[in-house]
Amino acid sequence: MSVSYRTSRRVSLLACPFCHELFAPRERTACPVCGMQLVAFEKLPRAHANANEEEGPLEPEWEPHPPLYFRRGRGALALLGVLGLAAFALPWVHLTMPDVATYSGLDIAHRLGWAWAAGAAWFVLVPIVLSRRSIVQMRGARVAAAFLSAIPGTTAALLLARPPHGGHGIPLRFTFEWGIYATLAISAVALAFSFVFGGRIDDIRVKRGTSAGQIVH
Repeated sequence: MSVSYRTSRRVSLLACPFCHELFAPRERTACPVCGMQLVAFEKLPRAHANANEEEGPLEPEWEPHPPLYFRRGRGALALLGVLGLAAFALPWVHLTMPDVATYSGLDIAHRLGWAWAAGAAWFVLVPIVLSRRSIVQMRGARVAAAFLSAIPGTTAALLLARPPHGGHGIPLRFTFEWGIYATLAISAVALAFSFVFGGRIDDIRVKRGTSAGQIVH
């Protein structure tokens, strides 16, 4: 008497790319809740797949770092954003004629509406940087961080290139103060850090595995 065994094969599940609900093959072609076209579970990004699996840790680049993680340019960009906000409140222009007065970036923004862009950019940059805790998220925010870092420097450069002038025959004399030059310098440094925000993805130090603190290449 001969006995034959049927070999089992792995069943590929289908998943919704939005809500990640799983379905058996040929059960549905679209998600009944989201209306999205179902795809093979294996084709979902690794981070989404791990969200549905109890086993298997996240890949190192997807692991969230502690809130006070300051490496890979995260702490530097956050600190530069705070320094930029402080520089926005420092003296930018010192007027000597027809009156004697000192104007900060905040004061200038009250008179020139477009100058608010400098303060707003620093104000938005800090939470954007601190809200990115994984390497993938940090690297994905590079463009936004670079754009926001460049706005204050561009604002200061426009004021330096096209300084205000008196009207109605009234002479205007003034000097630019160190606050506007500090904004230029902070903006340039922040722009440089934004290009490397998140660091290299092929050089990650991990704590799990057979060797704690090993570097993954």
